[in-house]
Amino acid sequence: MVSRARFCILNLSPFHSMTFISTPLNRRSLLGSVAAVALTAVVRPAQDALAQYTKRDLTERPPLAERLFHSPAVEEAIASVSRDIADTELRTIFANCLPNTLDTTVFPGMRNGKPDTFVITGDIDALWLRDSSAQMQPYLQFAKQDAKLARLIEGLIHRHAQCILIDPYANAFRRNPDDAPLSWAVHDDTDHKPGVGERKWEVDSLCYPIRLAHGYWKATGNTEAFDSAWVHAMQLVLATFRQQQRLHDQGPYHFQRSAKNPTDSVTLDGYGAPTRPNGMLHSIFRPSDDACTYPLFVPANLFAVNALRMLAELANAVHQNSLATEATHLSQQVLDATVQHGRVQHPVHGEIWAYEVDGFGNTNLMDDANAPGLLSLAYLAAVGRNEKGVLDDALYARTRAFALSPDNPYFFKGSAAEGIGGPHVGIGFIWPMAITMRALTSTDDAEITTCLRTLRNTTAGTHFMHETFQMDDPSKFTRPWFAWANTLFGELVLQVHRERPHLLKQNFG
Repeated sequence: MVSRARFCILNLSPFHSMTFISTPLNRRSLLGSVAAVALTAVVRPAQDALAQYTKRDLTERPPLAERLFHSPAVEEAIASVSRDIADTELRTIFANCLPNTLDTTVFPGMRNGKPDTFVITGDIDALWLRDSSAQMQPYLQFAKQDAKLARLIEGLIHRHAQCILIDPYANAFRRNPDDAPLSWAVHDDTDHKPGVGERKWEVDSLCYPIRLAHGYWKATGNTEAFDSAWVHAMQLVLATFRQQQRLHDQGPYHFQRSAKNPTDSVTLDGYGAPTRPNGMLHSIFRPSDDACTYPLFVPANLFAVNALRMLAELANAVHQNSLATEATHLSQQVLDATVQHGRVQHPVHGEIWAYEVDGFGNTNLMDDANAPGLLSLAYLAAVGRNEKGVLDDALYARTRAFALSPDNPYFFKGSAAEGIGGPHVGIGFIWPMAITMRALTSTDDAEITTCLRTLRNTTAGTHFMHETFQMDDPSKFTRPWFAWANTLFGELVLQVHRERPHLLKQNFG
C-alpha cells in the first residue's frame, strides 16, 4: 500500500517564503525535508552525491566532483547558448536544467561486457521506462560528437531491453533483479515480478524506449545496442500490444491497490472499465500513473502508431525483417482503429481527438499535462506533417485549441500563470512540463515568449522546474527534484536557440 505519510516544509533556507505542498509519498511526491531524505532511504547511502544535492541550495548545480556524469558536448552547448540569452534569470535556469539528468540521476556501469545505465527519476530510486527515456532524449543531438555520452545512452537502451524482458507490463524497475517493489507497491494485487518497482500498465512505457532507440540510431548510426536481447524485447513489445488489443479476451494483465486515491487502483477486478474491442490498444494507466477512465487512451495509441513505425525502420536496418513487417502491420491496424474511433465532434472546437474512449461511444474530453497527452501529440510526432516535415494537421490544431481552453476541465488560469494540470496533484495546480510542451508545439513567437516568461517566473527562486505549482502562488509546488521536467525545459531552450534565437535576446522580467 502507498504510504499515506504527508509532509509540509516551511522556511527552508534559503527559500524562506517557500511552501512545499503536502502530498502522499508516492510516484509523484517529493522527498520532503533533509530528514525525509535520510529516513526514507529513497536515495541510498551509496549515492552520497545525490543525498548532498538534495540538502544544498537548489539554485546551483552540484560541484563538479559530485556530478554523476560529465559531457563536454553538453557543457559546450550550455556555454554557447547561455551567451545568447539576455535574461539573467532565464540563463541561470537553463544552465541548471539542461544537465540535471546527467548531473544527478545517471549511474553507468557494465553488464555482461556491455554498457549498462540506470537512470532514476530524481527523488525516487527507480527507473521508469517513460521518464528515463524522456530524460535522455534531449542529449541525442550531442551523441555524435561525444562518444562517452553515446555509450551512456547505449547503456540505457540495453537496460530498457532487460527491463522489458523482466515484465513488459511494468512501468518502473529497481536497480537489481532481487530488489523488492517500491514501498507503496508491495501489496498490489497483480502478478509481481522480481526487480519490478511498480506494475502499472501504460502503453507509453513501451513506446518511449523505442523512440529513444530510434533517435540514438539516427543520431549515431550505431547499431551495437540492438543485439539479440533487444530484438527479443521488441518481439515481446509487439506480443504485449497484441494482447492489449483484447480482440479475443481480456489478456493477462490485472491490477488493484488498496489506496485512498481511486486513480491508484482499477475497477472490475483490475481489468478496467468495459470496452468494445476495435483494434486500439488498451492502456490501464495514463503517463501520470493515474488509472484511465476508459482504457482506450487515444494519445497513447497515436504515440504507439509512430513508435511502431520507428521500430519497423530500425528493425529493417538491423536485418530483422519479420519484426519490421509485424510492426508495420500493427501500426496501420492501430492507426485505422484510432482514426475511426478516437475522434469526437466538440460543440465549440469541431472535430477533435478524444482523450479516452471505450468503443461503445462514450468519450472522456480532457487533457492531462503528462506526455503523451493531446497537447504533446505534435512533440511526439504522433500527428500529421507535410512532405517538408512541417506540422500541417488541422485536426491537431483544433485539438490543441481545446486542450488550452476552459473547455478542458484541467486547464487552469490563475493570477500567476495558466496551463494544463491534471487529476494527479489536483485542481488549480499547473505542470511546468505542460507549459514547456505548449512552447515546444507552438509556431507563434508571442506564445513561445509567454511560455518562457511564465516558466522563468514560476520556479519560486529555485531556478529549477517542478512537478506542479499552484496557479496563484508558485511558491507552493511539488517535487523540487524532477529531472524530466528540468531536461525538457533545457530541450525547449535549445530548440528556441536553434529556430528562433531572437526570442532569447529579450528581457523576460
